[in-house]
Amino acid sequence: MNLRNILVPLGGLALVGFGFYAYGWAGVAAVVGGLVMWTLLHFTRLVNVMKKAAKRPIGYVGSAVMLNARLAEGVNLMHVVAMTQALGERLSPEGEDPEIYRWTDGTQSHVTCEFRHGKLVKWALVRPQADADTPAQEA
Repeated sequence: MNLRNILVPLGGLALVGFGFYAYGWAGVAAVVGGLVMWTLLHFTRLVNVMKKAAKRPIGYVGSAVMLNARLAEGVNLMHVVAMTQALGERLSPEGEDPEIYRWTDGTQSHVTCEFRHGKLVKWALVRPQADADTPAQEA
């Protein structure tokens, strides 16, 4: 069980209780207003991230190498979607943990990310092998 699901509502109730204890009903109104503003800020960010992701193909990223360099352990899926501005191609079955997603760029390099409980735990960059038959381009 995720402890955050219990602690966040309890923290909100504690803030409301403290607001009432310190300032009466005006304190409750101020704390509830702050909590509503915090919720609306997170909802607005989620909507903006999903709006940008809706405009790009599923599983596409501009540069898989740059995505690999920017990833960090412990970030949530919404943060990775915000970085790539695209939803990942789901590789794991629906509703199973860990969730595995892949983002591929135009050179067929791809980053496969594994999320446990919504947090990034590991990722791998795969770059295609260059053909030995094709000569390297000269500058």
